[in-house]
Amino acid sequence: MVKKKHMSNILIALLAILVLVFLYLPIVIVIVYAFNADTVNCFPMNGFSLKWFQVMAENKDLILALEHSLIIAVVSTLIACILGVPGAYAMYCYNFPGKELLNRIVMLPLILPGILTGIAMLTFFKALGVTQGMTAVILGHSTFLIATVLPQVYARLRRMDHNIIEAAQDLGATGFQTFVHIILPNVKTAIISSALLSFTLSMDEIPVTYFLNGVFSTLPIQIWGMTRNGITPEVNAISSIIFAVSLVAILISNMLNKED
Repeated sequence: MVKKKHMSNILIALLAILVLVFLYLPIVIVIVYAFNADTVNCFPMNGFSLKWFQVMAENKDLILALEHSLIIAVVSTLIACILGVPGAYAMYCYNFPGKELLNRIVMLPLILPGILTGIAMLTFFKALGVTQGMTAVILGHSTFLIATVLPQVYARLRRMDHNIIEAAQDLGATGFQTFVHIILPNVKTAIISSALLSFTLSMDEIPVTYFLNGVFSTLPIQIWGMTRNGITPEVNAISSIIFAVSLVAILISNMLNKED
C-alpha cells in the first residue's frame, strides 16, 4: 500500500513537471533567441549578441507602441485604484441587498471572453458618443482592472479588526480621517499588489484594445502585426524585457499578499 502511494506521488510529480515544461519552455526559448547572433531563429545558435536589443530600441513604431501601452496601463491602473479602493471600503462598511452578488458580478469583466467584452464596450461607448481612441481604451481597461483591485482590497478589509475603526470614531475621527489614517495604511499592501497585477494585465491586453483603439497601436497589437510573417529577433528582445518586468511585478505582488 505504501509502495503504491509512493509510485502515485512520483507520477503526480512527473505530470506536474511536464505541465510546467509545456507552459514555460516556449518562454525560455523566446528569451534565449533574443540573444541570438543570427537573423534566423535556429538551434544551436552560432553566437551570442545583444544587437537585437539595439535594433528594438531603434524601431520607432515598436517604441511608440510601448509608450502607448505604458500610458494606458498607468492611467487605467490609477483609475481602477481610485474607484476600486473606495468601492471595497463601501462594501466593507455597509450591508445592503445583493452585496455578495455584487462582489461576484464585479469579476465578470475578467471572466467573460475578451472578444465579448470588447464588442460590448465598443457598442456601449458608441451609444454614449465616446469615439474609438486612447480615451476609450483607458476606460475599457479601467473597467476590467477594477475587477482586480476591488476584490483584493475587500478581502484584505474583511481580515482587518473592525475595532480599530470604532476606536478611531470614538476618538472623534471623521469618516474621511478614518479612511486616510486607518484604512489606507492597513490595506496598502493589497493596493500595491493589485496595482502591480493590474498594470501587468493592462500591458498584456489585446481583445478589448483591438476593438477600442482606433488608429493607434499598443505593444501587444504591434507585436501581433509584426509576427504575421514570422517571429523577428527584435520581437524576441522586447518580449524578454516585458517578461522580466511582468515577472518582477508578479513576484512583488505575491510577496505583498503573503505579508497580509
